[in-house]
Amino acid sequence: MSSIQATSEGIPVIVLKEGSKQSRGRDAQKNNINAAKIIAEIIASSLGPRGMDKMLVDAIGDITITNDGATILKEIDVQHPAAKMMVEVAKATDSEVGDGTTSAVVIAGALLEKAESLIDNDIHPVIIAEGYKKASRMAISLLSEIAKKIEPSDTATLEKIARTSMLTKLVAIEAADLAKIVVDAVLAVMEQKDGINRVSIANIKIEKKSGGSISDSQLIGGIVLDKEVVNDNMPKRVKNAKIALISAPLEIEKTEFDAKININSPNQIKSFMEEENQILKEMVDKIKNTGATVVLCQKGIDDIVQHYLAKAGILAVRRIKESDMIKLSKATGGRVVGNVNDLTERDLGIAQNVEEKQIEEDNWTYVEGCKNPKAVTFLIRGGSQRVVDEVDRAIHDAIMVVKDVIERPYFVPGGGAPEEYIATKLRGWAQSLSGREQLAVEKFAEALESIPLALARNAGMNPIDAITQLRSRHSAGEKYFGVDVVNGRIGDIEKINVLEPIKVKEQVIKSATETANMILRIDNVVAVSRTSAPTAGQEPMPTSY
Repeated sequence: MSSIQATSEGIPVIVLKEGSKQSRGRDAQKNNINAAKIIAEIIASSLGPRGMDKMLVDAIGDITITNDGATILKEIDVQHPAAKMMVEVAKATDSEVGDGTTSAVVIAGALLEKAESLIDNDIHPVIIAEGYKKASRMAISLLSEIAKKIEPSDTATLEKIARTSMLTKLVAIEAADLAKIVVDAVLAVMEQKDGINRVSIANIKIEKKSGGSISDSQLIGGIVLDKEVVNDNMPKRVKNAKIALISAPLEIEKTEFDAKININSPNQIKSFMEEENQILKEMVDKIKNTGATVVLCQKGIDDIVQHYLAKAGILAVRRIKESDMIKLSKATGGRVVGNVNDLTERDLGIAQNVEEKQIEEDNWTYVEGCKNPKAVTFLIRGGSQRVVDEVDRAIHDAIMVVKDVIERPYFVPGGGAPEEYIATKLRGWAQSLSGREQLAVEKFAEALESIPLALARNAGMNPIDAITQLRSRHSAGEKYFGVDVVNGRIGDIEKINVLEPIKVKEQVIKSATETANMILRIDNVVAVSRTSAPTAGQEPMPTSY
């Protein structure tokens, strides 16, 4: 569209910068909806345990192989503004609940696709958006009708929920074993405040190392540091360790300003060196006097200090990340001290075993066997770096769903059962509404069915037969029936132990509806062109009029 616009009296006015593009009304809506639908189509084939993976190659040739919705959309360099909004829905769902990113994008795409037919029948997009909003509120309240309560002590159900989130990933074969580790990790860092359970996943440290197999992954009741013991003369293992956590450097700090020392004789050099040596030795004596047998330092450790620590039989590790120091404090019960002079016996942390172990070609330090660790380490192994990265993504989702269900203790069956249950109820509810909103609510119900449809399609089932069977089962009141993807049939999802947190389902419906409504309300897209640099001998383009 030209940058010259005209008023209703026909007077030309230059409004937009030269070279800007504008699309309006129905064109703008169609363009946006199509872009969003394409994103949903890319993602839909990776939904469920029979979903396919995507190989993503970035600009410098790095490869990512995944079927995690948020990761796929993060790695694709999306240009279209409406498609970027679909990427946002995946990011929001991922950061809020950690799972359900693929579902959120698929439902958002389906909501827009269904809205298209209503727009073609001259129903105003704002009316559709209002209908969708009402339907989403109703859908979330209907979810609680099929939800069941869970206690944190019910580890068997927690494991089923963790396993469900991993069944769709590369780790499906090892899902049962990994689910146990995930539940142990989350329960270890769970804290109760005012009768409410809280989980800070920052206290679960994830360390990745390629080599071995996925089943070699393990949970360490403490912290694993990707650092080695600082000096070869130090012990490589300390039992029943008393740990000093120091955030200051164990060396003589340089002065803020340049200082000159005038030395006139060799004796002065000697006494100066001895003075320094004495200061460093006193540092070590202070540490030794507290009874510490392990020193974990956030900054550097001077060679002389290393020598004295080794002589005292103290194991030391240096240059530990600040985030790891905080986790070490939580795991060992020790206090991070900013100055050696402040260190007392009360500040020391305790661990049964501090040991340097070799993993593949690296030496790492394990601080394990902490009495009541409020921070733990999940060590992920796998055949190659790409496998380890995908296991990491699967573990992240599993940890998040267990956190979700501990913080909001209700779960629902998976397999498209809740979506079909809500769709069936919404169709009945729509009959009580008047006018065009009723049509929007019916379309919302159809859009939710995109989940069981995609699951059936990915499992190689006939999607039309599957959805017809599913509808008749739900109409007969069998509310736990969904798509049993593994056996390729419609069945009772609860019986096959496919369970999901209600919090994830609620977030998926909220995010998908908000994104679809935002895109629906757009009726004008103005794209400003980037000003290109003028070629030699050419006047620069004016940028203002």
